[in-house]
Amino acid sequence: MVRMVEMTREDFEEAVDDAIDSIPEDLLGLVDNVVILIEDDAPEGDPDLLGLYDGVALTDRGSEWGMGDLPDRIFIYMNPTLRVCEDAEHVRDEVAITVVHEIAHHFGIDDERLHELGWG
Repeated sequence: MVRMVEMTREDFEEAVDDAIDSIPEDLLGLVDNVVILIEDDAPEGDPDLLGLYDGVALTDRGSEWGMGDLPDRIFIYMNPTLRVCEDAEHVRDEVAITVVHEIAHHFGIDDERLHELGWG
């Protein structure tokens, strides 16, 4: 039996908002053309994924980027997060780590470096 932390969608969204609010304003101001979305479940085939950056990192954008390009997307997955956490406080901590991790991908920081920095 899979046990999940019980948390309303509204409380989970608040945890994501708080995670975004915790990012220094100067750094958040550098995030360019990104939307953060909350989905119930991770993509099929990767059910344990907590978050995903879908876009073109700032370090990979050429001079033509942005001419009609849709925003990059960061997905935060609620159910996988609730499955791996022990309680609501752990959910809030894990969401904060996931949000920072995915925003770091927007800046071109890869998983290996994020793990070295403790944001894996």
